[in-house]
Amino acid sequence: MRAVGYKTAGSIDHPGSLHDVELPDPVARGRDLLVEIKAVSVNPVDAKVRQRAGADDGGWKVLGYDASGVVRAAGPDATLFKPGDEVFYSGAIGRQGTDAELHLVDERIVGRKPKSLDWGEAAALPLTAITAWEALFDRLDVRRPVPGFAPLLLVIGGAGGVASIAVQLARKLTDLTVIATASRPETRQWAMDQGAHHVVDHSKPLADEVAALGLGAPGFVFSTTKTDVHVKDIASLIAPQGRLALIDDPEVLDANPFKRKCASIHWEFMFARSLYETADMGEQGELLNEVARLVDAGELRTTLGERFGHINAENLKRAHAKIESGTAIGKIVLEGFD
Repeated sequence: MRAVGYKTAGSIDHPGSLHDVELPDPVARGRDLLVEIKAVSVNPVDAKVRQRAGADDGGWKVLGYDASGVVRAAGPDATLFKPGDEVFYSGAIGRQGTDAELHLVDERIVGRKPKSLDWGEAAALPLTAITAWEALFDRLDVRRPVPGFAPLLLVIGGAGGVASIAVQLARKLTDLTVIATASRPETRQWAMDQGAHHVVDHSKPLADEVAALGLGAPGFVFSTTKTDVHVKDIASLIAPQGRLALIDDPEVLDANPFKRKCASIHWEFMFARSLYETADMGEQGELLNEVARLVDAGELRTTLGERFGHINAENLKRAHAKIESGTAIGKIVLEGFD
């Protein structure tokens, strides 16, 4: 099968960063599905893994953590899907990725593809939808109010893939007033288009920006990027007994300023369930089925931002570079093999 892989961790502009390769076809065993990949999307985690982790034992490491495609075979213990089913999912960080013609994935973390979306539109959703859903409802527990404060949610980095679907989920499934952050005209408009009630400028002190809205202190803060830059402002603006969730990787996170407010801090990492095969691992498949239902009902929409052409090394290098530049809006999608 055709795939895109690399051997040694490093920068995207290194000659060995990504290559078009031929690999053996994988075989479905246990609860695995063998999926023919139709489209993939690129996430910051792709770039982070490429920078830090090389291939094992002289082989090729294949990235990719989002996909839509068609089930071609099912392992002997798989019961949820059959060949011919159209699916979408985000794979497991400890396994080979989706930047390949054929991919193995545990059926428990797979959902049925939304019928109203094309392959690329569907591939834009899984990782970010799972991350946003778990952050909002499992980590921040936004349906449980912060006593004495208005239901306010601040989403930092409002034009990113996770933030885009988080804003939509909060608007459709809760009564929260949603404040997103963005600094450019195009990203401000994107955040508003996703449903944010208000957009403030994260290039300015966030505590002042939020206070100027006159809405009070947010009980919930979801930081999707540059948490280390904004952490002092977050500690200042968050409500007493408020809850902070983050998904990025600050080298140091000083939690001390949150103590006097008795604020809680939660890290969301959507791969944890598949990495440790937790007892509730199957909730991610059920979650994706619910996302598909909401999409087909017109309640949610794809967060696809750009289509970068076919799945190959050249286009994936462009996508990785765009992700690392911090200028991507929504999700970057690649579709099919040329």
